[in-house]
Amino acid sequence: MRILIVGGGYVGLYTALRLQRQLKRELSSGDIEIVVVSPDPYMTYQPFLPEAAAGSISPRHVVVPLRRVLNHCKVVIGEATEINHTKRVATLTTLATEEEGSHAEQLSYDELVLAPGSISRTLPVPGLADFGIGFKTVEEAIGLRNHVIEQMDIASSTRDPAIRDAALTFVFVGGGYAGVEALGELEDMARYTARYYHNVKPEDMKWILVEASDRILPEVGEEMGRYTVTELRRRNIDVRLHTRLESCADRVAVLSDGARFPTRTLVWTAGVKPHPILAATDLPLNERGRLKCTPELSVEGVSHAWAAGDAAAVPDITASEPGKETAPNAQHAVRQARTLGDNIVRSLRGQPLEAYAHKYVGSVASLGLHKGVAHVYGRKLKGYPAWFMHRVYHLSRVPTFNRKARVLAEWTLAGLFKREIVSLGSLEHPRAEFELAAGGKAPEDPKGSS
Repeated sequence: MRILIVGGGYVGLYTALRLQRQLKRELSSGDIEIVVVSPDPYMTYQPFLPEAAAGSISPRHVVVPLRRVLNHCKVVIGEATEINHTKRVATLTTLATEEEGSHAEQLSYDELVLAPGSISRTLPVPGLADFGIGFKTVEEAIGLRNHVIEQMDIASSTRDPAIRDAALTFVFVGGGYAGVEALGELEDMARYTARYYHNVKPEDMKWILVEASDRILPEVGEEMGRYTVTELRRRNIDVRLHTRLESCADRVAVLSDGARFPTRTLVWTAGVKPHPILAATDLPLNERGRLKCTPELSVEGVSHAWAAGDAAAVPDITASEPGKETAPNAQHAVRQARTLGDNIVRSLRGQPLEAYAHKYVGSVASLGLHKGVAHVYGRKLKGYPAWFMHRVYHLSRVPTFNRKARVLAEWTLAGLFKREIVSLGSLEHPRAEFELAAGGKAPEDPKGSS
């Protein structure tokens, strides 16, 4: 029997972990094979991306290597491009097929777990595809850190006031977790870094947060959301509610309130949408493109198919209002994965399934070093206590003891020594210098940041 898990994120990793722990005998005898298909050989713990961008955590410690953790599973680096569940066959494109120029592989399975997660939701904003920067992967987080420090280098060395102004203007679109935490951490990092520039001061920089709704961080509650706006504005961050990005063509951010900001940095964190693989299946989807699921995390009306996380529309049986679904966030994904793994084992052994039910714990958000907001177990925290709670909570949730110890060690060392302010932008083009020395042409930066 083969269990195919599509996706190596929260749900994919934790479900596979649960299965390999509970099916040790079957895996050892070869009666069951677990195959995990993921485009990356690691799982990214996304709540740590803002701290990785700020240099508080090493990028290597934000990710969990799948092969080390899932040592009883077969990990395939590639992507599922089509799934025919009627025939129980998935079409895969792997690194080998891309390298050899051969056709995609066909992989049969008996049980399917669809957990591809989500991708950034973009809008047809002029210039966004050319100049926008995402914030969903560790590569984007480190690239953004390098970019911000590089813009400070440009501002410090140029004599053109227009270039300097654009280099020191940073626009973030989206007032959810990703946008607010990324902005808070990077502004904090840049303000600290400015002390090492003779002609760049914190007040020279413009940080702008654009949010279409009337509040930011809705997960922490209305009161804590208002406090976050006040705290950000106290740091001279321009928070614009009820505002949309109309255009960023020619490196000018044009907002719906008429404001125009020449900028070389536009970070897009305005939501996510279901992974495209869901549309390439014969499984039922809801109006938002997510898989219709039962409270037991099986795909509605289909046998031997399971889903959880961002890809799944899971009924919230703890909600007072009927028809409500669980939010597509990390807190639910991790918890659903445990129930999902258990239910697959129960299904194989002919036991009754368990419905997914959760108890709301709360939400925490970091706004930079020693600054944060939290709403946990009905208690509202802000400032240092909230920041500390944020770190404790996510340290407890990051997978493996190895990663917990490494992150804790980095935090401890960061408290004893000064911040690192090094930009390693050349890592994005490691062969540029050699190609130039060998008589070739150095590659151009597609975003034109240097």
